[in-house]
Amino acid sequence: MNLHEYQGKELLASFGVSVQRGIVAKTSTEALAAAKELTESTGTSMHVVKAQIHAGGRGKGGGVKLAKSLADLEKISSEIIGMQLLTPQTPPEGKKVNQVLIAEDVYYPGETEPKEFYISVLLNRATGRNMIMYSTEGGMDIEAVAEATPHLIFTEDIDPSLGLQGFQARKVAFNLGLSGVAFKEMTKFISALYKAYVGSDASLFEINPVLKTSDDKIIAVDAKVTLDDNSLFRHKEFEEMRDLSEENPVEVEAREVGLNYVDLDGNVGCMVNGAGLAMATMDLIKQAGGDPANFLDVGGTADAARVETAFRLILKDPKVKAILVNIFGGIVRCDRVAQGIVDAYRNMGDSIKVPLIVRLQGTNSDIAKELIDSSGLNVLSATAFQEAAEKVQKAIL
Repeated sequence: MNLHEYQGKELLASFGVSVQRGIVAKTSTEALAAAKELTESTGTSMHVVKAQIHAGGRGKGGGVKLAKSLADLEKISSEIIGMQLLTPQTPPEGKKVNQVLIAEDVYYPGETEPKEFYISVLLNRATGRNMIMYSTEGGMDIEAVAEATPHLIFTEDIDPSLGLQGFQARKVAFNLGLSGVAFKEMTKFISALYKAYVGSDASLFEINPVLKTSDDKIIAVDAKVTLDDNSLFRHKEFEEMRDLSEENPVEVEAREVGLNYVDLDGNVGCMVNGAGLAMATMDLIKQAGGDPANFLDVGGTADAARVETAFRLILKDPKVKAILVNIFGGIVRCDRVAQGIVDAYRNMGDSIKVPLIVRLQGTNSDIAKELIDSSGLNVLSATAFQEAAEKVQKAIL
């Protein structure tokens, strides 16, 4: 589950991480009131207006601007709120901005120049441990930094049995070239950040940039936070942060009916039981010359109602040219799945306008194939993986 920047910062602050202060607003009037409130508490007269959408690159698309006066802020806020913001991470049509974060300007002058860093916490899948990734090149796309100057990216793996050690936090600060007060502040920042990551069951914290201010404070100026959906039962309060308007509507609908669905960009819809078989099925589609249009795991049950719901979700994608059903009958009997497919197909009438290929293996698979073949419906049955691949290839070419 992705959080907006302002939500991510609230979460970080609750664990003692220093963040850029700000107030969220949904209208230019609210934005003006937020700026006045911030001026009273911070003393700064300049503020940053930040579009709140689930996508990076907001500044490049005109969604992050500095307001040097209250009149300037009201004008900028009215322009950003309601705009279709297009960034490298949004759909082609962009995303509508429904709210903005009015944040304090932390790039104030002082004895030293402000310095931006990149810091993230995530799982290192190669080692199975949490990892802190960091760089002196903050404010830039980390992919570009990795390509052009890979030696400027550092990583620190954390032993799960020990947690983050003090020497590791100090090592991060040292590699970032800090000393004195800034060094001490960075070690505190890293420790609090990792504590927040573990304590919130997050799957990603990306802070870009982390700023060393001109007076040596270390603060999070941005916050990209992704929480692990599987841990939300432990954090009921986080569910309230979910912004359904920012999520794929088909994925939202699938979650509401208990289906594991992920929308993809391909042309072959998939309905499978079990994540491992789903991944193998997607490989099968690629080998057949197609591209999977979705990941859809129907789980251990596949009655007519569940199958029909799955079909309707898949068919909402206009790019789908064929549907491949690949079910292993272990917990669920293949003949029951086959009957569910037949009943769902008949119930949907003319809604299914693309070829449907069905491969059922396992308990009573022979009975299942007979049910499919004798149904009189436009359903193609397959027994072997290769046979299914050939029928998919024929359907999309």
